[in-house]
Amino acid sequence: MPRLSLPQNPSPEQAKVIAEVISGKRGHVPGPMIGWLPNPELARRAQRLGELLRYETSLEPALSELAILICGRHWTSHYEWTAHKRIALEAGLDPQTIADIAANKSMPFLRNPREQAVHQVATTLLAQTKLGDALYAHGITVLGERGMVDLVGILGYYSLVALTLNAFELGLPDALAPELLPRSKETL
Repeated sequence: MPRLSLPQNPSPEQAKVIAEVISGKRGHVPGPMIGWLPNPELARRAQRLGELLRYETSLEPALSELAILICGRHWTSHYEWTAHKRIALEAGLDPQTIADIAANKSMPFLRNPREQAVHQVATTLLAQTKLGDALYAHGITVLGERGMVDLVGILGYYSLVALTLNAFELGLPDALAPELLPRSKETL
């Protein structure tokens, strides 16, 4: 059960932010924004950053969604995973890649060097909090400097999203993703 909900009687500042996001590219109030609305300025700035990182990066949509799914898996964020799994499929990410990420496979099915670079950079940065020189250089070679900046921005933003969703239990129980739950010993 969510710990916060969309305010029934929003303050004037909250109402402005809600109207702003509804009139923008999203067209609706995204789940994590509910967790930010008690601080309307945080909600305004975070949703603008999210709009930029979701719709206006140099990475093609499938790569952005790959990074978001890796982030959602890392933080075991059910709502983030559920929402972006659908979007990732629509963007053309292979269903096997999505299943492999959900299962935490170290070598998921990846179709090209760009997917491989996003996976390597994202999983390493989230797990180790830094990148070695060789992986950084590889990321720059494959994704370009702007692509690396966009990828790091996506990972940072969607970490904020995942932590917000997890802390306030937003989207649960409806968005519970069974594929993210620990498997019992009988199924291993």
